[in-house]
Amino acid sequence: MYQIKKLIVCLDQTPMDETLVRFASFIAEINQAKKIYFTNVIRNLSIPKEVLNEFPNLIEGMIDERKSQMKKTVEAHFCKRGDTEFSFIVKEGQLSKKLLKLAHEKSADMILVGRKVSLPGTGVFSQRLARRASCSLLIVPENCKPKIKRLLVPSDFSDYSRDAMEEAITIAGKTSNKVEIICQNVFTVPSGYHFTGKTYDEFAAIMQTHAEINYKKFIRKVDTKGLKITPIYTKDEDDDPVEDILQMAKEMHADGIVIGAKGRTAATALFIGSMAERLIQMNDSFPLLVTRPKGKNAGILEYILEI
Repeated sequence: MYQIKKLIVCLDQTPMDETLVRFASFIAEINQAKKIYFTNVIRNLSIPKEVLNEFPNLIEGMIDERKSQMKKTVEAHFCKRGDTEFSFIVKEGQLSKKLLKLAHEKSADMILVGRKVSLPGTGVFSQRLARRASCSLLIVPENCKPKIKRLLVPSDFSDYSRDAMEEAITIAGKTSNKVEIICQNVFTVPSGYHFTGKTYDEFAAIMQTHAEINYKKFIRKVDTKGLKITPIYTKDEDDDPVEDILQMAKEMHADGIVIGAKGRTAATALFIGSMAERLIQMNDSFPLLVTRPKGKNAGILEYILEI
């Protein structure tokens, strides 16, 4: 997977910013990031022309104030700067469009956004970014602490699952600590199993055996870089694999979940996969990295031209 050299961090002048800056510092340190764009987007301003004529420096003053606030937050919570260069950008308009346009213009490797739990906000913004972004997206719930000891990689043994596993291995290889990677496959017993003459438990055993075989084929194609990958097979009892994934993350005290976006071409990138969609919606406890090979966007040019 590619290096995280250019990072966009979406700040909004709430306590969430402190968490995001700490994560940006952590990412920059292990990746030796060259450039971080700390970005704040102001909603479309509806200021009468008469007011702007009377106070011509109003918008400029607002932008300067927000940049100043971002700089203070970064100075207080960014640990080691090294050779990393900072830019502070304030835009006006629709949040997702402005961030996507900036990511495209700067050829960003990752976008870092917050997932609010107690603070006001929704997850719709993150879903839009996950569908449209031409790079990976890291969604961090509020009050999370940046550390990497255990990573959970849900997998259906597809190509986009391979992207996620390779990213997890890359992340693990950059840290000085020993990182545990769990590859979880959630399988379902088909409703028509009884037509085979097998019991539910017997057919569940058959499904797991096939999952184990497919995992061996899957992992042979991945350069594990000598790291130990532990496969876990979970039988889905309630037709909701995302619940099983989040439960596993909770049980193993995961420091992050890594999942691949389903779309790998411009034609399919809007379909990030139902599992990724549900994880973005339901997960409010673990940093969630949605990986996408750089440049595999979802018609981003057509989207940003609407601005």
